Amino acid sequence: MTVDVEEEFDWSAPLDRRHRATSAMRAFPKAHRRFAEAGVGLNCMVDYPVAVDPVAVAILSECLDDGRSEIGAQLHAWVTPPHSEVVDPVTSHAGNLPVALEAAKLDHLTDAIAGAFGTRPRTFRSGRYGVGPATLKLLAERGYRIDSSMRALHDYGRTGGMDFRAIDAHGFCRDGMIELPLTSVYTGLLRGAGHRLHASARRLPHGRGVLARLGLLSRIPLTPEGVGLTDALAAIDRALADGVRLLTFSFHSPTLEPGHTPYVRTTRDLEAFDRWWDAVFERLALRGVEPVTVGEILSALAE
Repeated sequence: MTVDVEEEFDWSAPLDRRHRATSAMRAFPKAHRRFAEAGVGLNCMVDYPVAVDPVAVAILSECLDDGRSEIGAQLHAWVTPPHSEVVDPVTSHAGNLPVALEAAKLDHLTDAIAGAFGTRPRTFRSGRYGVGPATLKLLAERGYRIDSSMRALHDYGRTGGMDFRAIDAHGFCRDGMIELPLTSVYTGLLRGAGHRLHASARRLPHGRGVLARLGLLSRIPLTPEGVGLTDALAAIDRALADGVRLLTFSFHSPTLEPGHTPYVRTTRDLEAFDRWWDAVFERLALRGVEPVTVGEILSALAE
Protein backbone atom coordinates (compact mmCIF):
# COMPACT_ATOMS: atom_id res chain seq x y z
CA MET A 1 0.00 0.00 0.00
CA THR A 2 1.72 3.17 -1.18
CA VAL A 3 0.75 6.74 -0.35
CA ASP A 4 2.17 9.74 -2.19
CA VAL A 5 2.66 11.97 0.85
CA GLU A 6 2.96 15.43 -0.59
CA GLU A 7 2.09 19.12 -0.56
CA GLU A 8 -1.23 20.50 -1.76
CA PHE A 9 -1.53 22.23 -5.13
CA ASP A 10 -4.12 22.94 -7.78
CA TRP A 11 -4.10 19.90 -10.05
CA SER A 12 -5.68 21.89 -12.88
CA ALA A 13 -3.14 24.74 -12.82
CA PRO A 14 0.50 24.96 -13.95
CA LEU A 15 2.98 23.69 -11.38
CA ASP A 16 4.40 26.38 -9.11
CA ARG A 17 7.31 26.15 -6.66
CA ARG A 18 5.44 28.41 -4.24
CA HIS A 19 2.78 25.77 -3.58
CA ARG A 20 4.28 23.92 -0.61
CA ALA A 21 1.52 23.81 2.03
CA THR A 22 1.02 20.52 3.87
CA SER A 23 -2.09 21.32 5.91
CA ALA A 24 -3.86 18.17 4.67
CA MET A 25 -1.49 16.11 6.80
CA ARG A 26 -3.82 16.79 9.75
CA ALA A 27 -6.17 14.23 8.19
CA PHE A 28 -3.47 11.56 7.99
CA PRO A 29 -3.71 10.08 11.53
CA LYS A 30 -7.39 9.20 11.19
CA ALA A 31 -6.81 7.53 7.84
CA HIS A 32 -3.77 5.70 9.17
CA ARG A 33 -5.83 4.28 12.03
CA ARG A 34 -8.33 2.83 9.55
CA PHE A 35 -5.57 1.09 7.62
CA ALA A 36 -3.82 -0.08 10.79
CA GLU A 37 -7.06 -1.62 12.08
CA ALA A 38 -7.19 -3.60 8.83
CA GLY A 39 -3.61 -4.75 9.37
CA VAL A 40 -2.34 -2.68 6.45
CA GLY A 41 0.92 -0.79 6.76
CA LEU A 42 1.42 2.34 4.68
CA ASN A 43 4.52 2.84 2.57
CA CYS A 44 4.62 6.63 2.81
CA MET A 45 6.38 8.13 -0.22
CA VAL A 46 7.39 11.44 1.36
CA ASP A 47 8.37 14.41 -0.77
CA TYR A 48 10.55 17.39 0.14
CA PRO A 49 7.95 19.87 1.46
CA VAL A 50 6.64 17.18 3.81
CA ALA A 51 10.11 16.06 4.92
CA VAL A 52 11.07 19.60 6.01
CA ASP A 53 7.78 20.32 7.81
CA PRO A 54 8.19 19.44 11.52
CA VAL A 55 4.44 19.04 12.04
CA ALA A 56 4.11 16.59 9.15
CA VAL A 57 7.20 14.70 10.31
CA ALA A 58 5.75 14.34 13.81
CA ILE A 59 2.48 12.98 12.39
CA LEU A 60 4.25 10.42 10.22
CA SER A 61 6.64 9.42 13.01
CA GLU A 62 3.69 8.42 15.17
CA CYS A 63 2.31 6.32 12.33
CA LEU A 64 5.53 4.33 12.24
CA ASP A 65 4.71 2.99 15.70
CA ASP A 66 2.34 0.48 14.08
CA GLY A 67 5.39 -1.62 13.19
CA ARG A 68 4.25 -2.08 9.58
CA SER A 69 4.40 1.36 7.98
CA GLU A 70 7.59 2.75 6.46
CA ILE A 71 8.92 6.03 5.11
CA GLY A 72 9.88 6.05 1.46
CA ALA A 73 10.78 8.93 -0.83
CA GLN A 74 8.92 10.72 -3.60
CA LEU A 75 10.69 13.26 -5.79
CA HIS A 76 8.61 16.25 -6.86
CA ALA A 77 11.35 17.92 -8.86
CA TRP A 78 9.74 21.36 -8.96
CA VAL A 79 9.70 21.80 -5.16
CA THR A 80 12.99 20.04 -4.40
CA PRO A 81 16.31 21.95 -4.40
CA PRO A 82 18.48 22.80 -6.17
CA HIS A 83 16.13 24.96 -8.21
CA SER A 84 18.14 25.54 -11.37
CA GLU A 85 15.59 24.37 -13.95
CA VAL A 86 12.62 26.18 -15.46
CA VAL A 87 9.42 24.60 -14.15
CA ASP A 88 7.34 23.20 -17.00
CA PRO A 89 5.58 19.92 -17.83
CA VAL A 90 8.76 18.35 -19.20
CA THR A 91 11.05 19.20 -16.27
CA SER A 92 8.37 18.12 -13.79
CA HIS A 93 9.35 14.58 -14.79
CA ALA A 94 12.64 14.35 -12.89
CA GLY A 95 14.01 11.76 -15.30
CA ASN A 96 14.07 14.42 -18.03
CA LEU A 97 16.50 16.60 -16.08
CA PRO A 98 20.26 16.52 -16.64
CA VAL A 99 21.56 13.54 -14.69
CA ALA A 100 23.63 15.72 -12.36
CA LEU A 101 20.57 17.80 -11.46
CA GLU A 102 18.36 14.76 -10.96
CA ALA A 103 21.06 13.30 -8.70
CA ALA A 104 21.39 16.53 -6.71
CA LYS A 105 17.65 16.73 -6.13
CA LEU A 106 17.59 13.08 -5.12
CA ASP A 107 20.41 13.73 -2.62
CA HIS A 108 18.59 16.70 -1.09
CA LEU A 109 15.40 14.67 -0.73
CA THR A 110 17.12 11.59 0.68
CA ASP A 111 19.15 13.61 3.18
CA ALA A 112 16.07 15.56 4.30
CA ILE A 113 14.14 12.34 4.94
CA ALA A 114 17.07 10.70 6.73
CA GLY A 115 17.50 13.77 8.92
CA ALA A 116 13.81 13.98 9.75
CA PHE A 117 13.15 10.30 10.48
CA GLY A 118 16.56 8.97 11.48
CA THR A 119 16.73 6.36 8.73
CA ARG A 120 17.37 6.39 5.02
CA PRO A 121 14.45 5.46 2.76
CA ARG A 122 14.51 2.16 0.89
CA THR A 123 11.62 2.79 -1.49
CA PHE A 124 11.17 5.49 -4.11
CA ARG A 125 8.67 7.00 -6.48
CA SER A 126 9.33 9.74 -9.00
CA GLY A 127 6.49 12.26 -8.95
CA ARG A 128 4.29 12.23 -12.05
CA TYR A 129 5.80 8.78 -12.72
CA GLY A 130 8.81 10.69 -14.01
CA VAL A 131 11.46 7.99 -14.03
CA GLY A 132 14.19 8.45 -16.63
CA PRO A 133 17.11 6.55 -18.18
CA ALA A 134 19.45 7.21 -15.23
CA THR A 135 16.96 7.07 -12.36
CA LEU A 136 17.26 3.43 -11.30
CA LYS A 137 21.06 3.52 -11.33
CA LEU A 138 21.06 6.71 -9.25
CA LEU A 139 18.72 5.09 -6.74
CA ALA A 140 20.79 1.92 -6.43
CA GLU A 141 23.93 3.98 -5.82
CA ARG A 142 22.18 5.68 -2.89
CA GLY A 143 21.03 2.52 -1.18
CA TYR A 144 17.45 2.39 -2.38
CA ARG A 145 16.08 -1.11 -2.94
CA ILE A 146 12.61 -0.71 -4.47
CA ASP A 147 11.31 1.69 -7.10
CA SER A 148 7.60 2.13 -7.81
CA SER A 149 7.66 4.93 -10.37
CA MET A 150 6.26 2.98 -13.30
CA ARG A 151 2.50 2.88 -13.79
CA ALA A 152 1.68 -0.26 -15.71
CA LEU A 153 -0.08 0.16 -19.08
CA HIS A 154 -0.04 3.99 -18.97
CA ASP A 155 1.58 6.45 -21.39
CA TYR A 156 2.67 9.91 -20.22
CA GLY A 157 4.41 10.87 -23.45
CA ARG A 158 2.00 13.71 -24.19
CA THR A 159 3.25 15.59 -21.11
CA GLY A 160 6.91 14.75 -21.62
CA GLY A 161 6.88 11.60 -19.52
CA MET A 162 7.59 7.94 -20.13
CA ASP A 163 5.51 5.40 -22.01
CA PHE A 164 4.78 2.43 -19.74
CA ARG A 165 2.30 0.66 -21.99
CA ALA A 166 4.70 -2.27 -22.41
CA ILE A 167 5.04 -2.64 -18.63
CA ASP A 168 2.52 -5.02 -17.07
CA ALA A 169 1.63 -5.49 -13.40
CA HIS A 170 4.40 -7.99 -12.65
CA GLY A 171 7.47 -6.85 -10.72
CA PHE A 172 10.97 -7.18 -12.15
CA CYS A 173 14.61 -6.26 -11.51
CA ARG A 174 16.62 -3.70 -13.48
CA ASP A 175 19.81 -1.71 -12.89
CA GLY A 176 20.22 -3.09 -9.39
CA MET A 177 16.69 -2.15 -8.34
CA ILE A 178 13.47 -4.03 -7.72
CA GLU A 179 10.70 -2.42 -9.78
CA LEU A 180 7.17 -2.78 -8.42
CA PRO A 181 4.91 -1.10 -10.99
CA LEU A 182 1.66 0.42 -9.80
CA THR A 183 -0.85 -2.28 -10.61
CA SER A 184 -3.08 -1.69 -13.63
CA VAL A 185 -4.86 -4.32 -15.71
CA TYR A 186 -7.09 -4.57 -18.74
CA THR A 187 -10.55 -6.04 -18.25
CA GLY A 188 -13.35 -6.76 -20.72
CA LEU A 189 -14.06 -9.10 -23.60
CA LEU A 190 -11.26 -7.59 -25.72
CA ARG A 191 -8.66 -7.38 -22.97
CA GLY A 192 -6.30 -9.64 -24.92
CA ALA A 193 -5.91 -6.86 -27.47
CA GLY A 194 -5.86 -4.16 -24.83
CA HIS A 195 -2.49 -2.66 -25.66
CA ARG A 196 -3.43 -2.00 -29.28
CA LEU A 197 -7.12 -1.14 -28.87
CA HIS A 198 -6.75 1.17 -25.89
CA ALA A 199 -4.21 3.29 -27.74
CA SER A 200 -6.32 3.37 -30.90
CA ALA A 201 -9.49 4.29 -29.02
CA ARG A 202 -7.87 7.51 -27.82
CA ARG A 203 -8.06 8.84 -31.38
CA LEU A 204 -11.87 8.57 -31.43
CA PRO A 205 -14.29 10.88 -29.57
CA HIS A 206 -15.14 9.12 -26.29
CA GLY A 207 -13.63 5.96 -27.76
CA ARG A 208 -12.31 4.58 -24.50
CA GLY A 209 -15.51 5.38 -22.66
CA VAL A 210 -17.59 3.56 -25.26
CA LEU A 211 -15.41 0.46 -25.01
CA ALA A 212 -15.69 0.50 -21.23
CA ARG A 213 -19.48 0.97 -21.15
CA LEU A 214 -19.95 -1.91 -23.58
CA GLY A 215 -17.84 -4.16 -21.39
CA LEU A 216 -15.29 -4.59 -24.15
CA LEU A 217 -12.18 -2.98 -22.71
CA SER A 218 -11.22 -1.01 -19.62
CA ARG A 219 -7.83 -0.09 -18.20
CA ILE A 220 -8.13 -0.11 -14.42
CA PRO A 221 -5.43 0.98 -11.96
CA LEU A 222 -5.68 -0.09 -8.31
CA THR A 223 -6.51 3.24 -6.71
CA PRO A 224 -9.67 4.80 -5.26
CA GLU A 225 -8.87 8.00 -7.13
CA GLY A 226 -11.11 8.05 -10.17
CA VAL A 227 -11.79 4.30 -10.10
CA GLY A 228 -15.21 3.03 -9.08
CA LEU A 229 -15.60 0.12 -6.69
CA THR A 230 -17.05 -2.28 -9.25
CA ASP A 231 -14.11 -1.68 -11.57
CA ALA A 232 -11.61 -2.01 -8.73
CA LEU A 233 -13.00 -5.37 -7.63
CA ALA A 234 -12.95 -6.60 -11.23
CA ALA A 235 -9.33 -5.46 -11.56
CA ILE A 236 -8.32 -7.33 -8.40
CA ASP A 237 -9.90 -10.52 -9.70
CA ARG A 238 -8.30 -10.06 -13.12
CA ALA A 239 -4.83 -9.41 -11.70
CA LEU A 240 -5.02 -12.54 -9.57
CA ALA A 241 -6.25 -14.56 -12.55
CA ASP A 242 -3.25 -13.25 -14.50
CA GLY A 243 -0.92 -14.57 -11.81
CA VAL A 244 0.12 -11.20 -10.37
CA ARG A 245 1.61 -12.06 -6.97
CA LEU A 246 1.92 -8.55 -5.57
CA LEU A 247 -0.82 -5.94 -5.92
CA THR A 248 0.44 -2.37 -5.54
CA PHE A 249 -2.21 0.17 -4.53
CA SER A 250 -1.76 3.93 -4.34
CA PHE A 251 -3.39 7.23 -3.47
CA HIS A 252 -2.31 10.80 -2.62
CA SER A 253 -2.28 12.13 0.94
CA PRO A 254 -4.13 15.41 0.09
CA THR A 255 -7.09 13.27 -0.99
CA LEU A 256 -7.64 12.49 2.71
CA GLU A 257 -9.02 15.99 3.28
CA PRO A 258 -11.87 17.32 1.10
CA GLY A 259 -11.02 20.06 -1.37
CA HIS A 260 -7.42 19.36 -2.32
CA THR A 261 -7.69 16.85 -5.17
CA PRO A 262 -10.34 16.18 -7.82
CA TYR A 263 -11.21 12.88 -6.16
CA VAL A 264 -12.47 14.08 -2.77
CA ARG A 265 -14.21 17.44 -2.92
CA THR A 266 -16.80 16.96 -0.17
CA THR A 267 -17.37 15.06 3.06
CA ARG A 268 -19.60 12.71 1.11
CA ASP A 269 -16.73 12.00 -1.28
CA LEU A 270 -14.51 11.16 1.69
CA GLU A 271 -17.10 8.76 3.06
CA ALA A 272 -17.22 7.06 -0.34
CA PHE A 273 -13.41 6.88 -0.30
CA ASP A 274 -13.54 5.04 3.04
CA ARG A 275 -16.26 2.67 1.85
CA TRP A 276 -14.17 1.87 -1.22
CA TRP A 277 -11.34 0.66 0.97
CA ASP A 278 -13.66 -1.33 3.23
CA ALA A 279 -15.03 -3.23 0.24
CA VAL A 280 -11.59 -3.71 -1.31
CA PHE A 281 -10.17 -5.13 1.92
CA GLU A 282 -13.14 -7.48 2.15
CA ARG A 283 -12.53 -8.73 -1.40
CA LEU A 284 -8.81 -9.15 -0.79
CA ALA A 285 -9.47 -11.17 2.36
CA LEU A 286 -11.98 -13.32 0.49
CA ARG A 287 -9.37 -14.02 -2.19
CA GLY A 288 -6.67 -14.82 0.37
CA VAL A 289 -4.59 -11.73 -0.38
CA GLU A 290 -2.68 -10.50 2.67
CA PRO A 291 -1.06 -7.10 3.31
CA VAL A 292 2.71 -7.11 3.11
CA THR A 293 5.41 -4.73 4.33
CA VAL A 294 8.49 -3.51 2.52
CA GLY A 295 10.65 -5.58 4.85
CA GLU A 296 8.65 -8.71 4.12
CA ILE A 297 8.99 -8.14 0.37
CA LEU A 298 12.75 -7.74 0.62
CA SER A 299 13.09 -10.79 2.86
CA ALA A 300 11.03 -12.93 0.49
CA LEU A 301 13.13 -11.89 -2.49
CA ALA A 302 16.34 -12.66 -0.60
CA GLU A 303 15.32 -16.28 -0.02
